Amino acid sequence: MEIFSAVSYLSSFLTILYVIVVIAFIKGWHSLIYFKTSEGEGKTRVSILVAARNEETNISNTIDDLLAQNYNKELTEIIFIDDHSTDRTAEIIRSYASRGVKLICLNEDQALNSYKKKAIQTAIGQSTGTLIITTDADCRMGPDWLKTIIQFYEAGNYKMISSPVAYFQEKSFFERAQSLEFLYLIGLGASTIGNKQPSTCNGANLAYEKEAFYEVGGFKGIDDLASGDDELLLHKIAARFDNNVGFLKNRDAIVYTHAKPTLKEFIQQRKRWASKSTRYKNKSIIVLGVCIWLFNLSVLMNLGIGLFIEFYFKLAVFQILAKIIVEFLFLYDVTGFARRRKLLLLLPVLNILHMIYIVYIGIAGNSGKYNWKGRMVK
Repeated sequence: MEIFSAVSYLSSFLTILYVIVVIAFIKGWHSLIYFKTSEGEGKTRVSILVAARNEETNISNTIDDLLAQNYNKELTEIIFIDDHSTDRTAEIIRSYASRGVKLICLNEDQALNSYKKKAIQTAIGQSTGTLIITTDADCRMGPDWLKTIIQFYEAGNYKMISSPVAYFQEKSFFERAQSLEFLYLIGLGASTIGNKQPSTCNGANLAYEKEAFYEVGGFKGIDDLASGDDELLLHKIAARFDNNVGFLKNRDAIVYTHAKPTLKEFIQQRKRWASKSTRYKNKSIIVLGVCIWLFNLSVLMNLGIGLFIEFYFKLAVFQILAKIIVEFLFLYDVTGFARRRKLLLLLPVLNILHMIYIVYIGIAGNSGKYNWKGRMVK
């Protein structure tokens, strides 16, 4: 009985802690002021870098969107890095050469674990911009995307800027469910920046000064890990420049991409994202992640014990209700920003599934290899 009593006390503590953490997310989100653009023209030379591998079905749309940006073309450099594609990706990129799109082809003669970091670092070495912006080869953006980022950079003089990413054009319940969960992650990253404790960002919409990149040693020290060209670099820059990192809260700055169509692809993606946590040097971020994982585990354990002891089933129900309520309050603002508030209808349905996923990924993401772009990496 003492064991069960300890479980109930720990579960209550973790629930209170989780509520406090999400309230902190809400505070951080509200501390971010919606950035309003002006009519003035920016003066910053920018290099947009896109690492691509086997993206022949998507890449033309991305290139067209980048060429359609409402920003001084003389100050804009667009560089694509072909990462050993086996389809027509490089050929399609070359067809835009007359419009100023540059192509770098990786020609590594030995296997790497982090091809994407190699691609980005190679392009930065050949770039001419003061500001580096990375996005992905399957992303879409509006015509004011670049102008908005530049104005925010010039107004705040940030060393790094994280900008919003969202899923769109969902074709199934599974993809809509991913959209809601992904907005939670984007909101979480934004709120921690708002609280001056940057934890996460997304490389599909990330900007940083080239000089700052080199000052922190680029990807040195994290280049043996396949993932982490975004979050781990964020941590290095935040530590070196006293959290001089901004989140661009403006709808014109949103980059859109697609959710994963199958469960297998989704799991591989999230294992890749979770794998970065093994290299976090900021202990507070690690503690935060562990506490959230333990909270979700405690709910599942209480549900299991609750099949035999009614008290623990009631405790699990209380935990789930607390989780749904506080997450609703957080996501109400985040989904409102993304104009996707209807997704909140999925929140009660997804909660149990999401907890199972969190517990599983917390283990699977930190053990073994995963498939990324047709290659097994770790």
